[in-house]
Amino acid sequence: MKIIILTALLFGLRPDSKAQINTAMNNTNMDSLAIKTTLEDYYFQGIYLGDVQRLEQAFYSDALLLGDVKGQPYFKRLAEYLDVVAHRQSPKDSSQPFHGEIVKISVINSIAVAEVKVKMYRYYYHEFLSFHHINGQWLIVNKMMTDTMDQA
Repeated sequence: MKIIILTALLFGLRPDSKAQINTAMNNTNMDSLAIKTTLEDYYFQGIYLGDVQRLEQAFYSDALLLGDVKGQPYFKRLAEYLDVVAHRQSPKDSSQPFHGEIVKISVINSIAVAEVKVKMYRYYYHEFLSFHHINGQWLIVNKMMTDTMDQA
C-alpha cells in the first residue's frame, strides 16, 4: 500500500484524483447539456419563430455577430441583429425550410464553443458560437458565421 501511495505522489496523483476527474467530467457533461438546451430551446427556436425574446435569452447583451454572407462581410451588434429578426418574416411564417443542427460542443471551465449548422431560407450557415458562463447561465458572446453550399 505504501508503494502505491508513494508512486501516486511521485507521478502527481492523489488518492482522490479519480473522484476529481469524475466530478470534472460530470460538470462538463452538465455544461454541455445546458448549452445544448440554450441552442435548441432559445437559439434555433428563436430564429425559426422570429422570436426576439427567445434570442435575447440565448445571447449576452453585448454579443457580436461576424462573418460573411454571399461572400460579403457581415458584422452586427446584437441589438442590430435582433432588429433585423423583428422586422423580417420568420422561417415559420414563410413556410420556408429550417433546420438547426449541433455539430459539436467543447467546454473548458467557464468558456465553450458550439459548432452548428443552420439551414434557413435558401442559405446553409456554418457557425461557431462562443459561450461564456455568466451569472449561472451559458450565453452566446460571439457568433461567427459563413454561408456555404453544404447541407445543414
